Amino acid sequence: MFTSEKGVVEEWLSEFKTLPETSLPNYATNLKDKSSLVSSLYKVIQEPQSELLEPVCHQLFEFYRSGEEQLLQFTLQFLPELIWCYLAVSASRNVHSSGCIEALLLGVYNLEIVDKQGHTKVLSFTIPSLSKPSVYHEPSSIGSMALTESALSQHGLSKVVYSGPHPQREMLTAQNRFEVLTFLLLCYNAALTYMPSVSLQSLCQICSRLLMQ
Repeated sequence: MFTSEKGVVEEWLSEFKTLPETSLPNYATNLKDKSSLVSSLYKVIQEPQSELLEPVCHQLFEFYRSGEEQLLQFTLQFLPELIWCYLAVSASRNVHSSGCIEALLLGVYNLEIVDKQGHTKVLSFTIPSLSKPSVYHEPSSIGSMALTESALSQHGLSKVVYSGPHPQREMLTAQNRFEVLTFLLLCYNAALTYMPSVSLQSLCQICSRLLMQ
């Protein structure tokens, strides 16, 4: 990391600490336009030994729990890179280097599994019926499958998938890692339309790396 990039991150860390609460919405709006900051933060996350990694992870968590939607999305854009770095460091058995990343991932997970009243959330998803047209298909083009779907829909059958309730987690283990990371990617996917291109590119690169392992 260059000195100039380190300076950008350090300025960002100190700026938020002195920010009045009344200035938070305006600060959050302007943050998304700071491309040099985003680029520098990616470099910090990609360097597990960086002295800035722990304060960066702490501030990203503060953003997430601030309740400001744009600050939440700012943190969320780094989620694919954070997951990859956590997995890579865990595979190298250098647990100490992944401690702050693990804490951030767990913090986001534990915030997302409950609603504003602190009750555990159960998410539901209705799988679209192929018998009904959408922007992606016409039932007539599917052939006999459309008849099967049509027959099912006439009987009022629909496929609903549920996610949750999910338990609070204090640490990531081999037993719960897949569940926690899957849920985090579900949260990322729900905000996909708000993610900048650099975040989507990071997601594609990480998927490619995982498939090659």
